[in-house]
Amino acid sequence: MKITPGGVVAAEWTKFSSLRSTWITTGISVFLLIAFGMIASASFSGDNMTSIDLALSGSALAALSVGVLGALLGAGEYTTGMIRATLATVPRRMPVLWSKSLVAGSAALVTMTAGAFAAFVAGSAVLNDDIGGLGLGDDGVLRALLGAGLYLGLVAVLGVALGMLVRSSAGAITILAGLLLIVPGLAALLPDSISEAITPYLPSNAGSAVMTLTHADGILAPWAGLAVFTGYVVVTLAAAAYRLKTTDA
Repeated sequence: MKITPGGVVAAEWTKFSSLRSTWITTGISVFLLIAFGMIASASFSGDNMTSIDLALSGSALAALSVGVLGALLGAGEYTTGMIRATLATVPRRMPVLWSKSLVAGSAALVTMTAGAFAAFVAGSAVLNDDIGGLGLGDDGVLRALLGAGLYLGLVAVLGVALGMLVRSSAGAITILAGLLLIVPGLAALLPDSISEAITPYLPSNAGSAVMTLTHADGILAPWAGLAVFTGYVVVTLAAAAYRLKTTDA
């Protein structure tokens, strides 16, 4: 039987959607995005945050959650040994990586975009009176919400790439958490001249720039930041593809 790209994608979707952990992790991701957005919107008072910043304040934790989802999809078959059967069925190998990335990225893009809009609506409903509300028609709001979905979708793809690169769910999740959460904190400990030069280009800082309404010092322009983060994802995918192609399962 001829193996088609569509057939590989369908097979990966079946694997992805049949796992209970997929739905649990996806639900947690959406919950974190909405819940933290509502809490921040209701409790914050000040003049250095917009309502969209507050609504999307749960994006860092949501990013970790969808990244875990991608890592589990990428590395899970190596843990169980099923990867040998998969690669025997798809001997060209590369379609497996692209299909896993497409499935995880698309699922995260759709659910997290919906979650971002839900967080914005819910956050606006409980917004602290000290914060001026924004509407979908205001400048940059739609871009920020759609950008949140794009960024989180790319994080899921990064998780898949790391999973297939290191071939360990725990290892991939550890690296992902380090890149998104720990490295920015460590960079802040460096001398100011160095920290200010590299901080905007760190993965989570670059990617999340697309969710900001205003361009401030130390933050990349929205689409430039997303492009930098996409570069990290592409490089990691290339490394995963090289290992998949040149080493045994």
